[in-house]
Amino acid sequence: MEKTPLKRLPRNVWVVTATSFLTDISSEMVLNLVPLFLSNVLGTKTAIIGLIEGIAETTASLLKLYSGWLSDKLGKRKWLTVLGYGLSTLAKPLLYFANTWPEVLSVRFADRVGKGIRTAPRDALVAGSIDEKQRGLAFGLHRAGDTAGAFFGLLTAAVIIWLTQSTSATLTRATFQIVVLISIIPATLAVLVLALGARETTAAGQNSNAPTLHLRGMEKRFKWFLLTVVLFTLGNSSDAFIILRGQERGLSILQVMAMLMTFNLIYALLSGPLGVLSDRIGRRKLILGGWAAYGLVYLGFALSKTGVQVWTLFGLYGIYYAAVEGNAKALIADLVPDEQRGTAYGLYNAAVGLMTLPASVIAGILWQGIFGWNGFGASAPFFFGASLALAASILFWQKVR
Repeated sequence: MEKTPLKRLPRNVWVVTATSFLTDISSEMVLNLVPLFLSNVLGTKTAIIGLIEGIAETTASLLKLYSGWLSDKLGKRKWLTVLGYGLSTLAKPLLYFANTWPEVLSVRFADRVGKGIRTAPRDALVAGSIDEKQRGLAFGLHRAGDTAGAFFGLLTAAVIIWLTQSTSATLTRATFQIVVLISIIPATLAVLVLALGARETTAAGQNSNAPTLHLRGMEKRFKWFLLTVVLFTLGNSSDAFIILRGQERGLSILQVMAMLMTFNLIYALLSGPLGVLSDRIGRRKLILGGWAAYGLVYLGFALSKTGVQVWTLFGLYGIYYAAVEGNAKALIADLVPDEQRGTAYGLYNAAVGLMTLPASVIAGILWQGIFGWNGFGASAPFFFGASLALAASILFWQKVR
């Protein structure tokens, strides 16, 4: 009897998915509470929160460029990936001791260094382990596992919050510290699963044929894709601002956690099916549909009047992630040969990272202002994001065919 598509997936896809599942249980327990910790406990302004998130994500994305290139040069993927997961596992527990926003920034920086080291080699490990006809399924399954981990991480954090401060509308230091301590367990298990379970793959162009760190020689459609991603990401500020928007519209801390779980549940449920759909109808249509959903949801965030509206919209926001995140990586594998994929994933993530810092800083300034200027209010970052999503979609439709 012929095996089902899922049973035909190789060992590495399942191991990487399990690793991401466990890592996201740990990460989402903590990192979604960081903006609330900064705002509620440390009294940090939104412009500073945007700066912290922007620096953290930019650091990760720039390092993805170099780690991807290095994995191409070495022709190896696994141990760079293990190193990245291990560094993040060591960094996050230090949030337990944080008392100022620069200390939070330092820990976020170290954690994102780990993410930057691991992501491009991990994606190349998956791409190099799977037949091109199942790339959408493989990356969709990985995103589903990653997001299912986020759901259970948020659920765990919500239970801790309910047990420790169920009547409080804001986060307390003691609750945050408990969450940080418990998050160490799944993070450690994730590193062990990857180190013991994954099998190394060898890039076809290892050593002498490794590409250099620029776009020369890359496929033209890949270059246009990077440009559209840059434009889109300039308006895609950190999701920390959506969390703060929900609280600003009246959601309690437990309701914020439930909102995040709703988002991750929808994201997890749709990632696999939409990955399979992209194998059938093409990545381009799915990415365009996801960006359209993003633009409409961001417009909704800008116009929302109640916490329930923000909650509902954030659930629908999962459609964008499910349609785009895995399929964008599958599209890169379609556009770029095996020996350049580590570098290509690095370039893609660097493009995202270079725009994440200005995107988050712009969002914080548009919301609350800077240097005595009061800004345009909480709706402004979301109007800005919706506008750039529309512009990026038009460019993608015309140039990436």
